Amino acid sequence: MTDQEGPRRRPRLLSGARPTGENHRATTFELFFDLVFVFAATRVTALMAHEHDFQGLLQGLLLLALLWWTWEAYTWLGNQARADEGVVRGGMAVATVGVFVVALAVPEAWHDAPGGLHGPLVLVCAYLFVRAVHLTVHSVAAGGAAGPRRRLTLSWASLLAGVPLLVAGALFGGWTQTLLFAGALAVDWAGTYLAARDGDWRVHSAAHWSERHGLFVLLAIGESVAAIGVGAAGSAVGSAVGAAPLAAAVLGVVVALCLWWLYFDVVALAAEHRLVRTLGAIRAKMVVDAYTYGHFPIVAGIVVTALGVEGVLARAEQGAALGGFYAPALFGGAALYLGGHVLFGARMHAVLSLPRLVAVGVLLAALPVAIMVPPLAALALLTLVLAALVAVETIRYAEQRRDLREV
Repeated sequence: MTDQEGPRRRPRLLSGARPTGENHRATTFELFFDLVFVFAATRVTALMAHEHDFQGLLQGLLLLALLWWTWEAYTWLGNQARADEGVVRGGMAVATVGVFVVALAVPEAWHDAPGGLHGPLVLVCAYLFVRAVHLTVHSVAAGGAAGPRRRLTLSWASLLAGVPLLVAGALFGGWTQTLLFAGALAVDWAGTYLAARDGDWRVHSAAHWSERHGLFVLLAIGESVAAIGVGAAGSAVGSAVGAAPLAAAVLGVVVALCLWWLYFDVVALAAEHRLVRTLGAIRAKMVVDAYTYGHFPIVAGIVVTALGVEGVLARAEQGAALGGFYAPALFGGAALYLGGHVLFGARMHAVLSLPRLVAVGVLLAALPVAIMVPPLAALALLTLVLAALVAVETIRYAEQRRDLREV
């Protein structure tokens, strides 16, 4: 895979990092790097399903936020220097192993199993190791430039400020750990946002940035489809395929298709075109707001919705109500996903999507009904709402869709 970027700046031989240009695209090594995050997301979903309560859901979202922040940091790095060459490739290879260790420790993130290493501390140490590798490699790739050095110094400070909170949380456990982890994330995220306000951030390639986030969203949707397959195949080998599980699996795939359509049909393309037309500090600020922070609700919404679909599949043949855990996950996750889209569109285009706002309201209003009806009926109701939104937007944005594809 080659970059067609016109005249290239000479690689900095001491750093072994080759700067990217406007025409840079995602590399295959970055796609490989993403795979370990998909595995980690499956572990987080399994943890939430196992805990089966509000605290477990919150714990899963905190772990997902840690993973997202790590992935986002390396995406920034890959936008500044090629991820498949030199010191950046070496650093990301080491980080891949670290993220895999984080994923392995997810089931023990709050409850250390007897014997072996202390699970919560293993997770914290692996996470801090991966973040430290990123900041070190990014410092090397940045060379002696004053602006990147200042930002990286602030990033080090915000990360280190959260270390005592993460370590103490791992030792205390329970709600104390949840609160301390949330505090560490708040410090880290706030520090990064303050660092972004100096106006010195630069996004080298709009296409790379849009493509990387689109691929992560696609992988998250793919993980939800895999979860549907696992749930549908959960019965004993050789047993007959039940009508209810089969119907639930079909509806689950339709939900995944709707999630894909709502992001990739118009939204992703329009956002990339907007980024290409925007330059300098304005582009960087837009990226920080709409992608670095604004995409987390979108990804979290996919994961939580997948958790709800898994719950439906596990209970598809039961006549009992879906209940107060999986119904909020199913409808709340979809509402979070669409709400993230509304915020994303507002930041990218300064426009609020009325159809998606209405859909969020409908999902939240229908939540009490979803709690009381059988699992299959709840999933059918969600599918109906999402399919109706797709139909409305297909008609409403037909001309815009055509224009985007003709450019």
